[in-house]
Amino acid sequence: MAALLARKILSCSTPGGISLRSYQIVCFLFPYLLSNGNGRLKPCGFCSVASRRSSDTARHLFEEFSKPQNLRNEEELRCIGKILTPEAVEDVLKGLKGWRRAHEFFVWSSRQERYKHNCYTYNAMACILSRAQRADPLKSLAKEVVEKRCYMTPGALGFLIRCLGDQGLVEEANFLVDNAEIMGCFPNSYTYNCLLEGLARTGRVDLVESRLADMLVLGMRIDKFTMTPVLKAYCNSGKFDRALGVFEEILRKGWADEHVFTLLLVSLSKGGEVEKAWELLERMERRSMNLNEKTFCILTHGLIKEGDFSRALALFGKMKESGFKGDLALYSALISKLCEERELDKALQFYSEMKENEILPDASLVSKMISSLCGAGDFIAARRILEVDGEGVGLGSLVLLYNGVLQGLVNHGLVESAHSLVYLMMGNCKETAEVPQNQFSFKRMVQPNADSFCIVVCGLCKAEKLETAQKLVDNMSASGYKGNLLMYNDLISALCSVHRLQESVDLLEKFPELGLEPSQFTHNSIFGCLCDMEDAQGAADFLKIMRKHGHAPWIKHCTLLVKKLCKVGNSQDACKFLDEMIEVGFVPDMITYTALINGLCHERDVDRALEVFRTVSSEWYLPDVVAHNIIISGFCNAGRLEEAQEILKEMVDKGLLPSVVTSNVMMNAWCKHGNLDLALRSFSEIDNDELRSPTVVSFTILIHGLLCANKPNDALAYWTKMREKGCSPNRISYSALIHGLCSCGMPDAALAYFDEMDGEGIEPDVSIFIIFLHSLALKGKSVEAFRILHKMIQKFEFSSPVGKNYERLRDSLRELYRDMHTSSDLVRLIEEGRIPVFHSVDMIVGQTS
Repeated sequence: MAALLARKILSCSTPGGISLRSYQIVCFLFPYLLSNGNGRLKPCGFCSVASRRSSDTARHLFEEFSKPQNLRNEEELRCIGKILTPEAVEDVLKGLKGWRRAHEFFVWSSRQERYKHNCYTYNAMACILSRAQRADPLKSLAKEVVEKRCYMTPGALGFLIRCLGDQGLVEEANFLVDNAEIMGCFPNSYTYNCLLEGLARTGRVDLVESRLADMLVLGMRIDKFTMTPVLKAYCNSGKFDRALGVFEEILRKGWADEHVFTLLLVSLSKGGEVEKAWELLERMERRSMNLNEKTFCILTHGLIKEGDFSRALALFGKMKESGFKGDLALYSALISKLCEERELDKALQFYSEMKENEILPDASLVSKMISSLCGAGDFIAARRILEVDGEGVGLGSLVLLYNGVLQGLVNHGLVESAHSLVYLMMGNCKETAEVPQNQFSFKRMVQPNADSFCIVVCGLCKAEKLETAQKLVDNMSASGYKGNLLMYNDLISALCSVHRLQESVDLLEKFPELGLEPSQFTHNSIFGCLCDMEDAQGAADFLKIMRKHGHAPWIKHCTLLVKKLCKVGNSQDACKFLDEMIEVGFVPDMITYTALINGLCHERDVDRALEVFRTVSSEWYLPDVVAHNIIISGFCNAGRLEEAQEILKEMVDKGLLPSVVTSNVMMNAWCKHGNLDLALRSFSEIDNDELRSPTVVSFTILIHGLLCANKPNDALAYWTKMREKGCSPNRISYSALIHGLCSCGMPDAALAYFDEMDGEGIEPDVSIFIIFLHSLALKGKSVEAFRILHKMIQKFEFSSPVGKNYERLRDSLRELYRDMHTSSDLVRLIEEGRIPVFHSVDMIVGQTS
C-alpha cells in the first residue's frame, strides 16, 4: 500500500520529484497526525531498574571481562551465564572500556543458555559500535536483530536506525524498517524521522521520497523533524530546486529557524549556487537571521554546547574567512573547550590570535589558560601569560589569576606547592618553603579569596592530608578570611570518611558564625558517618536537625545502618531507629524496610518481621517480590510452612508473580520436611512456565531432597534432565549428588560422578572427600578409598581436627588400617606426617598417644 501511494504521489509530481501540492497535502494532515514521540530514548539510555541480584551479576561479569581472557574464571562465568539477564548485560556493556571487549562480552552473553538479548542490549552494543565507527559488526548486529525476531519498540528501533545512519549504513537501516513487523514493531513518526536523517546524510533522495510517501499512507505526523532531513537530502544530492521547494514549505509552516537557513545556505554555497545563496542571505536579514558575525557566533556557541566541537571549529574558520574577527565570549568558549580537551597548543594559538585582533582577554580567561597550562606541567607558558597579562590588572582580577595557578598546581599533583602559595598570599612567610619559585616570580601579591582556600583545601582533602587542611582552615579563620560552603563540605566529608565525627560536628556548629547555611550534602555526610559507626541513637537525633533545615536523609545511609545493626544482632535497635525516623517525619524506603525484615528473619524473629511486613504493606508501600521472598524464607527456616504458603498466596493475590527464587525457597523447605510431593509440584510449575525456568539451584534442591528420601533413581533422573535443560551442575550440585549417593549406599555411582566432577575442573571441598572416603571404606572398597585419601591429602592440609567430619575420617582410616591391601601405605602416610590430624596409628585404632 505504501509503495502504491508513493507511485501515485510521484506520478502527479513535477519531473524532479514530489510536487508542491503533495507537500501541501502532507502539511494539511500534520495537525491531525501529531503523536507523542513514543519510544524516544534518553542519552546513554536503555535503562531499567535492575534488581540487586542483577547488579551483583553485572559487577562480577564486569570484573571478569575487564581481565585478559586467559585470566578469567571460566567456571564462574559458566555459573553466571545461567542467571544472566538483559539488565546485567546492559550494565556491563556501559562499563567496559573499548569496543572490542564490549563486543566480545556481547557475543559471549548471546551464547548462554536461556538468555536472549532484548532491544536495549542490542541498542547498547549498537551505540558502542557506532561511536567506535565499526561498520562491519554493526551490520551483523542489525541483521541479527531481525533474524532473532527481537521485540522492538518504535523508539528503540529509531535509536538503532540512528546508530546505523551515523555510520552511513542506510541499507541496513532501511532493511530494519521493512522488517519491523517481524519484530512486533509498528514504526511511528520518530522511527521514520530517524531513518530519514540517515538517508539524508547519504543523499538517497529516492529512498527519502519513498519513505515520506509511506508516512503519508500510514497517517503519521509530519513536522520539521521530518522535513528537515528531506531538505538535507536534496541539498546533499545537489538538487537545489527541490531543496528550495521544500524550504518554502517549511517556511510557510513556520518551522524555519537558523539551522534550516544555515543548512540550505551552506549547501548552496558549497554547490556553487552563489546567486541563490545571496537571495537566501537577504531573506535571513529580513527575518533578523542574516548570517553576520553575531549569527556566526550564536551558531558556533550552539555547536559547542551540543558537543559538536569539530563543526564549531569549522564554522569558526568560515567566519574568519568571511572577514569577521569574533568577540571575547566566542574566543573564551573555544579556548575553554580546547583546554578541557587538553589541546593546549591550539588553545595558545587562538589566545595569541585573539590578542592580535585586539580582543583583550578578561581575568577569567587568563585564569583558565594559566590553570590548564599548570595542570599540564607547562609552567613556562603559564608564567609568561601571568607576567604579561597580569601586569596591569587590578587586585580583584589578580586574585583570579593566582587562583588559576593554585588550581593548576593541584591538578598537576603539586598540592603542597599550592598550599605554600596560598600562605604566601596570606603574608605568612613561615609556610612558603615549597613555593615553586623556579617556575613563577610573583612581583605582586594579593590576598586570597574564598575560592583560593577552597581550591587548596579540597586538593589537600583529595590527597588525604586532613591535618594540613584543618590547620589551613584554622589559620584562615584566625587571619580573618572566610571560606565557602564547598570547602567546608569537602573537609567535613573527608573527616567523616575516616570517622572523625566530632571534628565534623564542630565545623558544622561554626556555620552560623561563618554566615553559612548547611546543604543536604553537609548533613548527609555527618548522618552517613553516624550510620557507618552504628550509632543508631545519634543518627536518629541528627535527623531532627536535618528536618529543621528541610534536608532528607539519603536512603543508602539508612539502609547501611539497618544492615549493620541486624548483622550484629541488634535488630530491635534497627526497628527503633526506623520508628524514630517516622516520628521525625521521614518514611524509610522499601529497600531499608527489606533490610530490616531480612535481619529479623536471620534472628528467627519471624513474628516481628511479619509485623513490620504487614505495617509497611498497610501504611506505606506494596512490598516487592524480594521482600516477599525474604519473609517466606524466614517462615520456612522457622519450620512454619503453612504460614509461608499463606504469604505466597497473598503475594499472588496482590498481582505479584513469584520468581524462581520464591519457588526454590518453598521447594527447599518442603524437601527438608519430607513433603516431596509438594516440592515436585512446585518444580513442575516453574518447569512448565514460559516466564520462569528452573535453575541449577532448583534442580540441586530437588535432587538433594530425593536423595535424602532414599530415592536415588529419581534423583539421577532429574540430574539427567538438568543436563538436558542446559543447566550445567556446579560444585554444590555435585556435592549434593555425591553425598546423597554415598548416604544411599551407592559409592560406585558416586565415584563416577566424582571423577566427572574432577574432569570438568570443579574442585570438591574437604567434606566431600571425607564423606566419599567414608562411604567407600565402609563398603570394603579400600583400594578406591585409599585413592580418594591420596587425592585429598594432595589438595588439603589437616593441621587441626576437621570439625564434625573428624569422627567420620577416623572411622574411614580405621577401615583402611584393618585392610592388608592399604594398611602399610596408610601407616607410611601417617609416619611421614601427611595426615597431621592423626600423628600416630594409635589415634586411629582408639588408643591415646
